[in-house]
Amino acid sequence: MHDDNLMLEGIRVIEFGVWVAGPAAGAILADWGADVIKVEPPSGDPQRGVFKALGLKEGRVPPFEQDNRGKRSLILDMSDDNANEILHKLLKTTDIFITNMRPAALEKLGINPDIICAQHPELIYGRLTGYGAEGEDSNRAGYDVGAFWSRAGVPTRIVPPDTPPPNIPPAFGDHMTAISLVSGLMAALFKRERTGKGALVDTSLLRTGIYGLSADFSMQMFFGKLMPRTSREEAEAPLVNCYQAKDGKWLWLLAVESTRHWPNLLKALKREDMADNPDFATARARYKNKTKLVAAIDQELMKYDRAEWTAHFDKHDVWWAPVQTVEEVIRDAQAQASGAFLDIPGGDNEDTIGGISSPISFNGQHPKATGPAPALGQHNDALLDDINKDN
Repeated sequence: MHDDNLMLEGIRVIEFGVWVAGPAAGAILADWGADVIKVEPPSGDPQRGVFKALGLKEGRVPPFEQDNRGKRSLILDMSDDNANEILHKLLKTTDIFITNMRPAALEKLGINPDIICAQHPELIYGRLTGYGAEGEDSNRAGYDVGAFWSRAGVPTRIVPPDTPPPNIPPAFGDHMTAISLVSGLMAALFKRERTGKGALVDTSLLRTGIYGLSADFSMQMFFGKLMPRTSREEAEAPLVNCYQAKDGKWLWLLAVESTRHWPNLLKALKREDMADNPDFATARARYKNKTKLVAAIDQELMKYDRAEWTAHFDKHDVWWAPVQTVEEVIRDAQAQASGAFLDIPGGDNEDTIGGISSPISFNGQHPKATGPAPALGQHNDALLDDINKDN
């Protein structure tokens, strides 16, 4: 039965993707109903063997399944002339081509945009790089830690001065950049529907990381300076700051409109007397005495567990959010209701595993995995048969 929520049903995608960013973009398109063919070398996408490479026990690789669900796998050794011929036959029936390989590798394999787009002018070519397709570092190894986080300056804005950069959670920037690529591909697909012409769509980890820090970059470029990064004890906005409850759990106050939100916070804290304290009586005074105010709120928050503060804050319309662990988020009823999670089917009698949904829904229906992650070369015979029929 036709599913109106599979917006890309009938669209074919060829993915030359490795590791995370390119495959993540392909997985989103597969969630939306596209026929995504993952082209791999005989050795496969290196993400398939990431646990082995780390010296861990071999087995299923959930991050690989997360970013490759619902695809078909085709092995092509692009050093073989026959493989190149097969690819171009396949591209005749393809709408979108995705790759996150470096420009020099694309050139070597003969799948760079100049060659592919010239032979297939209606094709939309999506190129995701570490540092961009131009410039002296266009072929530098990026990865999200290098290009999205480090080179884009993110660590310097999330820790106080003279503090070492934090450890970075894996693939965070990869997934953000995948969304960037998908948005560009959809714009190009819409334009092609009107004109019949394909397009080259470019994005990079570096550019997406810089875009994520737009507020800071725009301030620096206009004023020549930034708000200083401080410790939480010296937070520039004490009412938009993290605090620890009695049980050791953290929460974040979100009183972004200081004058409006201050009275409600005092009611929740049962410290309405603080309204008469000249150090805290006005927004200007609270800013001037921010260190003292943070210490005062610290003292109050340690009186109750976070669950108790939930009741107090909600009763008095205090804006706040819990600082949750990954385990807590998985159990969070609101995260579940939002459609953040889905089930990924297993292949070859494997169990279904939990996965993370692409963050967009259509018609009130949250995305579902359209199939499991493919085994390496699983669909070679079927795809080659189709190519021979079509040609």
